[in-house]
Amino acid sequence: MLSTMRRHGTTLALFAALTTGLTALVHALTKPTIEHQAALQQKALFDQVLPPELYNNNLQKECYVVTDSALGNGLPHFLYLARKDGVPVAAAVETTAPDGYSGSIQLLVAADFHGNVLGTRVIEHHETPGLGDKIELRISDWIKLFARQTINGPDDRRWAVKKDGGMFDQFTGATITPRAVVNAVKRTGLYLETLPSQIDTLPACGESNE
Repeated sequence: MLSTMRRHGTTLALFAALTTGLTALVHALTKPTIEHQAALQQKALFDQVLPPELYNNNLQKECYVVTDSALGNGLPHFLYLARKDGVPVAAAVETTAPDGYSGSIQLLVAADFHGNVLGTRVIEHHETPGLGDKIELRISDWIKLFARQTINGPDDRRWAVKKDGGMFDQFTGATITPRAVVNAVKRTGLYLETLPSQIDTLPACGESNE
């Protein structure tokens, strides 16, 4: 009986080792393809918020980590710096609207350093289908309203939904969601105006903090 148990144990161990090996092999073979597809998707997203003619550097290789309450919380956020012939001209930064109706809304906001918003897209949200999800491009074009808008300082009252006296449409039956996005984009645009003085001190993505 012990001999039978040993044989079964050995068989199971060999099967487990073979399965683990095959899984590792498949992962190794598919990892470059997955990373390539992810890079293509990221580049497509950048092209939606940053006019390609504005910069000529590799945006994905100009990734930095920034932490500022203007980005919605105290967590690190990825920022991608756009340069034209080596000169910083704009940035796209991942930011958070913490006060969405159903929780935080993750955004990508691009702007230059003079208060001009170039584009905005929603990366992740949990807003109510049929109401707050109109912030998503596949549902409506509302998010495109931010492109080519200028923020004239922190007291610019135009940066609000129309219900609050601003210039941005709210959604029927859903004001909290667009209000949260408008406020987040405004805060982020104002933050990016301060970026030039920080560029030389920003830690690169993946850089050790130790």
